[in-house]
Amino acid sequence: MTERVEVLLLAPDSATRVPVLRCADALRAGPAAVEVVDVDSDAAVDAAVDRAYASGARLVVAGGDGPLRAVLRRMVRRSLPRGGERPADLPPHRTVPDLPPVGLLPVDPPTETDLVRRLGLPTTPAEVAAAVLGGTARRLDLLRNDAGSVTLKAALLGGVDPDGRGVPWAARIDVDDTVLSDGAEALLACGIANLGGLDAVPGLTLVVEAAATDGLLDVGVAVPVGGRRGRPEIQVRRARGRAVAVTPTVDEQEVPLADDGVAGTFARKRTWWMEHQAWAAYCGE
Repeated sequence: MTERVEVLLLAPDSATRVPVLRCADALRAGPAAVEVVDVDSDAAVDAAVDRAYASGARLVVAGGDGPLRAVLRRMVRRSLPRGGERPADLPPHRTVPDLPPVGLLPVDPPTETDLVRRLGLPTTPAEVAAAVLGGTARRLDLLRNDAGSVTLKAALLGGVDPDGRGVPWAARIDVDDTVLSDGAEALLACGIANLGGLDAVPGLTLVVEAAATDGLLDVGVAVPVGGRRGRPEIQVRRARGRAVAVTPTVDEQEVPLADDGVAGTFARKRTWWMEHQAWAAYCGE
């Protein structure tokens, strides 16, 4: 007899959405014991993740990239080694152990830039249910940063004025042992990518195509340099590595930041580093 699978379907603000109900029905027909859990806060996510760890339940996250990022952020927080000691079984070059696999359930038609499309994961409720029940998962890279969050796709540093022109800022940018900027020159943008390409603005590509399985992050920096007839040209410097440190060098300058589309600013050193194959997604065959 096939062992019955327990599944927690995490549904932020979408518990009554048709795809959620259809996926739950497909899972129960599997058969699986399914509970749809409303996760509208970090505390609710923590409680659901704790239940999954304790019971061995498989997790499915409904929604887009944002809800998945929120769940993985809390999973990382829960999994961090306590007491400052590195566990003997922790994979090399990692600060967190392997996170349990999760299923991704789109509740709106995914676009080409959404994670499920870029990773080639199941997109329909029936396909997601089949992948979760099958138990086959693909391990993927995850970026962590010292602000306590995670990056699935990319972070874009820098901003524009109301007319859409780049606002110069300055920072020292180190990718492992490579210096992309020494902090003394004006910058227009910096992109840090884990998956896919990244444009500062249309026509200005910072990262051509990052892979979420190679254990490296891709960084691109846009720098205005002298051009013909006094018109500045934009030079893009690129590097790949395991970590990048960005240290603003202008006092009290708040640098705009969009990390996986989540807007913010920073004025002090910010570091991103690679957690190779730290998370996993149910992928079917």
